[in-house]
Amino acid sequence: MGKIWLTRRGLLSLLPAAAILGPARAETPLGVPSLYAADPLTGLALRGYDAVSYRLGSEPVSGADGHDHVWSGLVWRFSSAANRGAFARAPEVYAPRLGGCDPEGVAAGRLVDADPLVASLYDGRLYLFRDAQRRARATPELLDAAEARWPDLRPAAAIGG
Repeated sequence: MGKIWLTRRGLLSLLPAAAILGPARAETPLGVPSLYAADPLTGLALRGYDAVSYRLGSEPVSGADGHDHVWSGLVWRFSSAANRGAFARAPEVYAPRLGGCDPEGVAAGRLVDADPLVASLYDGRLYLFRDAQRRARATPELLDAAEARWPDLRPAAAIGG
């Protein structure tokens, strides 16, 4: 049998996975499935979508290699250096609220995965939802209830939002 060598490129490709397997991705007593809609294979927050782009257009834009920023234990990818810089200056402004968990679930006391393509801005805050039906049911009262419940549910890894 031959030896298996790990090249520098191969080692670097494992870094995003290390980000989701490290402290920010550790299971909690509540069984947090994924914070900030992190992709379980790449470790990219918002599954690689640009967090700033949610505020710039009607649809989120995919991030590009070379425009990464690490925050809250995850790799966030951006479509441009300008967007990466804006996020780096104020990540709590651009990151989804409630750790990227679905507000209906949080209001009910559960941490429920959300889809980064099912998002809405409410009162200047970005919320992700599990599906379009949950987004359609979202009311200011539901979001207020989720925000009030979030401090008790929030895992230590979810610094922002």
